[in-house]
Amino acid sequence: MKKAMALAFLAVTVAACTKQGATPPSSAAIGVVSAENFWGSLAAQLGGDRVRVTSIISRPDTDPHDYEPTAADGRRIASAKYVLFNDIGYDGWMAKLLSANPVPGRTVLSVGRMLGRKEGDNPHRWYFPSDVDAVVKRIASDYKRIDPKDAAYFDERQREVESSALSEYHRLIAEIRQKYAGTPVGASESIFAGLAEATGLKLITPFAYMRAVSDGSDPAAQDKATVDDQIKNGLIKIFVFNSQNSTPDVRAAVNAATSRGIPTPTVTETLTPANASFQDWQSRQLRQLRDALARATGR
Repeated sequence: MKKAMALAFLAVTVAACTKQGATPPSSAAIGVVSAENFWGSLAAQLGGDRVRVTSIISRPDTDPHDYEPTAADGRRIASAKYVLFNDIGYDGWMAKLLSANPVPGRTVLSVGRMLGRKEGDNPHRWYFPSDVDAVVKRIASDYKRIDPKDAAYFDERQREVESSALSEYHRLIAEIRQKYAGTPVGASESIFAGLAEATGLKLITPFAYMRAVSDGSDPAAQDKATVDDQIKNGLIKIFVFNSQNSTPDVRAAVNAATSRGIPTPTVTETLTPANASFQDWQSRQLRQLRDALARATGR
């Protein structure tokens, strides 16, 4: 009822707005709203000074799953020419917000739909490097359709992002894969599955356990017992956990791993710090992952 009332209110609160504290952009800039700042960071870099980007989820302590949209969010959506969100059940409030504020001619990118994913699939697509590359290409393509006169500029921005901005991110993934592919590892959540796949690490934590933690539910007793056994018997070299979702079960697993001398590198769902770029955030986490693997394996 609370969400329904909020969305009804948002539908009639559609005056244009700009991001609080930001310098007003030129009238020619494409107004972009991203549900989350990890996609928003890439959208801003790809658009340069031809876009103005506002990310609704930008605070590290905000849970995108349970976010309650505000009247200001409705105004931003109503005035945007381009809106992108993750979808796949991760930010369902965004689809409702779009429906409550229909605008003819607005371009909307659902990352999940673009990637052919459905609700129930792993929603953390920004942790799948090949999906990140696909989203980069799609955003650049969308910008060119919205503003064809600046197509050459957007091509240049895309080349810069792909060849320079994301180069260290991809280099670190390749380095970890070359040195540590096949290494058995554990994780608290399915958020890490994409990086595990890309780096060739052998993620052996029961998927049902990781999915339960991601969804905010209690893992099954059998799955918790499996995780405990993997840690107790040293079947994993590291245990990766989402520091923005440290539940009692996760904290117990992290403490057990630490007591066994198993490194516990962290990941986060959103940019940390909030003003970091996508590539700086991810590269920092990848370096922590690489260093943890080096300590655990001695190589």
